[in-house]
Amino acid sequence: MKASPLSNVVVVMHEPQDPVNIAATVRAMKNMGVSELRLVQPVAYEPHRLEGIAHGTRDLIDRIKVYETFDDAVADCVRLVGFTARRRAAKWRVVDPKQAARELLVGRADGTVAMVFGREDKGLPNEILDRVHSVVVIPTTEHASLNLAQAVLIGLYELHLAVGDATRTIPPPRKDAPPATEAQLEQYFADMQRSLEAIEFFKTRNAEHIMRTVRSLTARASPDARELSLIRAMAIEVIRYMERQRT
Repeated sequence: MKASPLSNVVVVMHEPQDPVNIAATVRAMKNMGVSELRLVQPVAYEPHRLEGIAHGTRDLIDRIKVYETFDDAVADCVRLVGFTARRRAAKWRVVDPKQAARELLVGRADGTVAMVFGREDKGLPNEILDRVHSVVVIPTTEHASLNLAQAVLIGLYELHLAVGDATRTIPPPRKDAPPATEAQLEQYFADMQRSLEAIEFFKTRNAEHIMRTVRSLTARASPDARELSLIRAMAIEVIRYMERQRT
């Protein structure tokens, strides 16, 4: 069987509260050629009821993966785009669904990429929007109130169109090293924060704001695994040096 051109694309739903939206998401995925759904702390649901809403999707429903934490759900992903209904004060990189689709198609050559959606009543929290490489805002009128499954369908539709319109293979980035995974990025951010704490950088600065900016800068730079490892090694050496000075 020929592999799907979107086999490396997954949909991640963070704390979905309504089984109807889970079913509608599965139906949208089936129509648009994406086959893996990952749920983080979802509401309880019964597979046969999902299929009753989304007919002919049992194959996707049986492959749904459930996770306790967002970290576990995206640990193997090399690119994340997170959907939100509004722009917020943080300096996130904001794109529309069409641009997000193009970014995911480029990223899929290097590994698993994910479209991330939040819960129906609150959307994605800031701590998850801090983690994504791009924040996706769907252009609407001032009445920006799309149903969760509608937002999923729009994102998947743009992805489906983009891969269908492709007339050539999108080359991977010209890098010798693979892209950094989410797990590697989180290790780097943790060590970077520890190094800044060691030199008392946060003494007169807001740690949360500084680390959000570090995340934003890192997302824009998009370092590969080797580059990230080098920066992380610098942070670790700062920590070790400060420890030596205290002895």
